[in-house]
Amino acid sequence: QVQLAESGGGLVQAGGSLTLSCVASGRSAFSYNDMRWWRQAPGKQRSLVAFISSGGTINYSAPVEGRFTISRDNAKNTLYLHMNSLKPEDTAVYYCSTVSAGHDYWGQGTQVTVSS
Repeated sequence: QVQLAESGGGLVQAGGSLTLSCVASGRSAFSYNDMRWWRQAPGKQRSLVAFISSGGTINYSAPVEGRFTISRDNAKNTLYLHMNSLKPEDTAVYYCSTVSAGHDYWGQGTQVTVSS
């Protein structure tokens, strides 16, 4: 079983930066897990933002490519999302997730609000 806890959200002006964290705990070894960041804006479906594999392969969705950076610190069991040049359309609840032993695990989410 895996527990995920996001933090770091908040209110920021357009053009600003935020760094989100996702701390993993539980039986699963964090370093072996692929990890994902997602977001869900009001009235919209949850969408994938970024992916990082256990081996360090990284992918981004088109809207955030070049502005967001996903990273992980396996020693701290922590996943990060560094967000730069934020836009009002980045406003959403951000979630981290992983799959372990065939089960999906999600954090509770952290709100990011970007004002224009």
